[in-house]
Amino acid sequence: FTFIGPTADTIRLMGDKVSAKQQMQRTGVPTVPGSEGALPDDPDEVIRIARDIGFPVIVKAAAGGGGRGMQVANTSADVKEAYNLASKEAKMAFGNGACYLERYLGSPRHIEVQVLGDGQGNAVHFGERDCSIQRRHQKVVEEAPSPFVDPELRQSMGEAAINAAKACNYCGAGTVEFLVDKDRNFYFLEMNTRLQVEHPVTELITGLDLVEWQLRIASGEELPLAQEDVTLTGHAVEVRLYAEDPRNNFMPQTGTVRLWEYPKRAGLRMDHGIQQGQEVSPFYDPMLAKIIAFGESRPEAIRRLASAVQDTQLLG
Repeated sequence: FTFIGPTADTIRLMGDKVSAKQQMQRTGVPTVPGSEGALPDDPDEVIRIARDIGFPVIVKAAAGGGGRGMQVANTSADVKEAYNLASKEAKMAFGNGACYLERYLGSPRHIEVQVLGDGQGNAVHFGERDCSIQRRHQKVVEEAPSPFVDPELRQSMGEAAINAAKACNYCGAGTVEFLVDKDRNFYFLEMNTRLQVEHPVTELITGLDLVEWQLRIASGEELPLAQEDVTLTGHAVEVRLYAEDPRNNFMPQTGTVRLWEYPKRAGLRMDHGIQQGQEVSPFYDPMLAKIIAFGESRPEAIRRLASAVQDTQLLG
């Protein structure tokens, strides 16, 4: 058997936010100012660290993801409660209550770079995705390329993402995520050691099949593409379709899929795994499908997406 993806050591390294951040600092990738390693159990020491960083700060779970285990503290008085809440949630969600501190960046862009490494020293990036539209730190809308990123920033972030991948001899598809402030300064957030939900928007603007290349790399092939061979054409936008109740604070719902119909037309891609009569259980993420639209321009992609959402029916 051949495992498709990076090695266990790479997953372990990048899956812990503290060790991942330390690795990026050694590699020269910009990181958000924050604590050195995991926080101690002493609340007074945590408060001192927060003051040194400068308020507001955010407490983050070392093993976190998907917005879980994150709490903002605006003053010294808020730190203890934020730390306790984040640690408790992290322990429940990930079995690991370790946390660290970072300076809180107000209203940043959440921009990520898709990379592929072949485990043989080669890595390329495929441009960026803008995932700034979120609810409860969960991505809701993703698009590529980002309307905020200019060619100079794209090159800088791409080079940083490749350096991150090469630093751990990355094998397979991965995503290096950044926070970008209003002045276009970017900071490493995390690296997801897998293909992500939003990969279709990258496939549509590059014309490449990332799943195919995961398989080719796992079978021992070298990357055939140099960075200059990667071109971005047009614009793509994706939304996630959830089994949630918007009238009840978007709480997940379960039940039977009674009606599932969606349009099939040019410039539209629907990724889903549901059918009529299927039961939506409480044991998985409530995301049921992804609606992705492509256009020669951003307005065209948005129009196609809006039309597709309007013409999609999901009842249960």
